[in-house]
Amino acid sequence: MSHSVPQHIAIILDGNGRWAAAKGMPRTYGHTMGAKNVETICRAAGEAGVKYLTVYAFSTENWGRPSAEVSAIMDLLRNYLKTCRKIAKKNNMRVKVIGDKSGLDEDIQHSIEDIEGFSRDFDGLTFQIALNYGGRDEIVRAVNRIISDREKGLLDSKAEITEEVISSYLDTAGIPDPDLLIRTSGEERLSNFLLWQNAYTEFYFTSVHWPDFNENELKAALDEYSLRNRRYGKTEAS
Repeated sequence: MSHSVPQHIAIILDGNGRWAAAKGMPRTYGHTMGAKNVETICRAAGEAGVKYLTVYAFSTENWGRPSAEVSAIMDLLRNYLKTCRKIAKKNNMRVKVIGDKSGLDEDIQHSIEDIEGFSRDFDGLTFQIALNYGGRDEIVRAVNRIISDREKGLLDSKAEITEEVISSYLDTAGIPDPDLLIRTSGEERLSNFLLWQNAYTEFYFTSVHWPDFNENELKAALDEYSLRNRRYGKTEAS
């Protein structure tokens, strides 16, 4: 039986809107409280010994939501990125954003560059935020970069394209694949999140909405993970 802590946890932050609706509040209130919960879980994950935490904050499909909700989420993101310097310094946390950043407003892109540069040398938890992210889109962008680099002579045109080469062109290059994926709010699907990286990841689903996913809920997920034996890509229940 393995009692090891996962090196990398990925979380699909689901249920903010439903959580707010159950309280008679607008969906935007749920997103605000969900954003506040991110710092709590970052701290708890770091204290538990987790080295990498990746959260699915805004997908390429989320642009299809009502424009007022998208606008509110973007404003929330702006505010979060401004306070993230303080959070990163306080927790010795490196912050990295994955996804198609070119699809975000310029001021948000500048804020991302700022926090990534500011926190680059912090050696505690590495916190990855997936923004304007889609797993298929990431793979398509990686393939196009490989083709472009081959045409430019930056990549040997006769060399075999291996899994390692593709991984090195993904947004998560240099980051180990997730050991554990958590999805809150009762849904049990990947929703286009880290499709390549989750090939051998353990899944943990909970009906708890994201704003209510606290330190105890994280501990329950880690305890469940510790009951699973992981060997060379093969998992057996203990």
